[in-house]
Amino acid sequence: MNAYEHVFLARQDLSAQQVDELVETYKGLVEGMGGKVGRIESWGLKSLAYRINKNRKAHYALMDFFGSGEIVAELERQQRISEDVLRYMTVRVEKHEEGASAMLQKREDRGDRDGGFERGGGRGGDRGPRGPRRF
Repeated sequence: MNAYEHVFLARQDLSAQQVDELVETYKGLVEGMGGKVGRIESWGLKSLAYRINKNRKAHYALMDFFGSGEIVAELERQQRISEDVLRYMTVRVEKHEEGASAMLQKREDRGDRDGGFERGGGRGGDRGPRGPRRF
């Protein structure tokens, strides 16, 4: 059995309870076909980078599972015909991550994004790795 990470986006006008019901439906599908579902995360309502079917936001959900290619094909087929699912993506991974995903971790927990340099605002002063500004 292979390890998969599956993310899908549900319409913005669904309630959190309806999204949870969708997740449970897809969990039941995977388990019914002989797969094993691991971590399930709901990332909540987030803004989209561009509009999809007149939706500016979507509910994001992640599901880790072990299964075969037939399970992936059936899961994606079910989501393709569902009007509630805007997009989906399944990725085969070597092993599942432990703990919370990067989307659920706080920004401080992820580490420095600026490479260790302090961000300065305004004019003049220290210009980071290039030294002070010379006039």
